Amino acid sequence: MEAIAPQYKLILGSSSTARKKILGDMGYEFTTMSADIDEKAIRKEKPEDLVMALAEAKADAIISKFRKIENLEKDVNPTILVAADTVVVYEGVVREKPSSEAEARQFMKDYANGHAATVSSVLVTNLATGSRRGEWDKVEIYFHDIPDEVIDKLIEEGTVLYAAGGLIIEHPLVLPYIKEVVGSTDSVMGLPKALTERLIKEVL
Repeated sequence: MEAIAPQYKLILGSSSTARKKILGDMGYEFTTMSADIDEKAIRKEKPEDLVMALAEAKADAIISKFRKIENLEKDVNPTILVAADTVVVYEGVVREKPSSEAEARQFMKDYANGHAATVSSVLVTNLATGSRRGEWDKVEIYFHDIPDEVIDKLIEEGTVLYAAGGLIIEHPLVLPYIKEVVGSTDSVMGLPKALTERLIKEVL
């Protein structure tokens, strides 16, 4: 049975490996574009407001870039852009990507025998109509104790330095120390599937 060609072009506005994998696993064909924005320049008190503001800034930057290289009027099928952002919240404080190895180490020590939450936003824009829908999703994560030698290996490997809050729950070294996830793992990884699917349908 042949796959039905989508009636739209899909762009993932992220260079995140995890987000690419999630969108691919959902069965979508897409291209990627990343936004060159200063995320630290955008500040909001509530994590929910922050992730939505960051997704909007990413989307606007990508749309501006996209319009310079594509003539949208010529395209019969609309182009749909998916932008997203994720932060970790620990004891009420927002944690973005660690600024150093020392900070990443402290983050993981804090999580041991405790819990954290992720707040992820998804913002979908139909570039042909201007229709835009966005929402956020929150997940609670509970941890067992994380041994120092495991933290050392994660720091040495380096991937935690590029993750919000230094948190990669799907990592083989981290998985054994996850006690419980209240919510969806894909949301923690940066792109909640059900929410993304619904928002894409809403803008078509």
